[in-house]
Amino acid sequence: MTATLHFHADPAEFLDAAGAHLAADPVANTVVASVAHRMAARRADGVALPEDDWWLVVRDASGAVVGAGMRAAPFPPRPPFLLPMPAEAAVALARAWHERGEMVSAVNGALPAARDCATEVARLSGGRVEVAQHTRLHELDTLVPPTPVPGALAVAGADDVDLVAAWFDAFMADADEQAGRPRGASAHETPDRDELLRRIRGGRIWFWTDEAGRPVHLTAANPPAFGVARVGPVYTPPEHRGRGWAGNAVAEVSRRLCAEGARVCLFTDQANPTSNRLYARLGFRPVVDMANLVVVP
Repeated sequence: MTATLHFHADPAEFLDAAGAHLAADPVANTVVASVAHRMAARRADGVALPEDDWWLVVRDASGAVVGAGMRAAPFPPRPPFLLPMPAEAAVALARAWHERGEMVSAVNGALPAARDCATEVARLSGGRVEVAQHTRLHELDTLVPPTPVPGALAVAGADDVDLVAAWFDAFMADADEQAGRPRGASAHETPDRDELLRRIRGGRIWFWTDEAGRPVHLTAANPPAFGVARVGPVYTPPEHRGRGWAGNAVAEVSRRLCAEGARVCLFTDQANPTSNRLYARLGFRPVVDMANLVVVP
């Protein structure tokens, strides 16, 4: 094999090794880049990270970085997330897990690398690969402001942490339902209270408030990594939908992020036509298709 796999336990060491590669295509690499920066910051603050987290750098025969990935998901079954890499590296990664007894039953990330890897996992374990969710990463081109609606964007405060936690938790279950999946079908975990407070204090969680000042919608964003800020989650409780609040909130958050000099991106679930239409109208354009894959025995 001409590609070699290099695993790192320290996200800061991983960023030192792969930073230039991640920065070369920062939109496509947004998930791994933003999570690595967040976990490196937590480690620098003295927060202990899971001992079985790892960060992957793929190098070609010349030593150049040609791929990356991570296993840092805090929720079961802790699916690795893969960025684009040569097919031989994706297959070798599945074999490396198998040889060291690392149990992997789901693989997320860019296609075709995630599928190449999951297919080899299934071959080695005697299972088959199923698609749990097709996602698509979009980048904002030129912002197209939506029709204005009453209300305003407001930064969430520390006193709002319980509402933020509840809406973060409701987001995935509702998203499953809107996409035609059973509620709770998608593996996820709401960030813990300390992490939510850290994000709130960073000013990266906003509410849209109605004319009475009551929160009716939530939009969050990750701090920029290599100049790219990823928006999400975007959540409106069922009783508040259909009033234009989500579009106005995402547009205003995106405008503020652009004003800071960031490129703006977000993910959509390809099975949710409502959100895909909304973001297309705001000026978001598709960049890369990804998937959450599961290996079924």
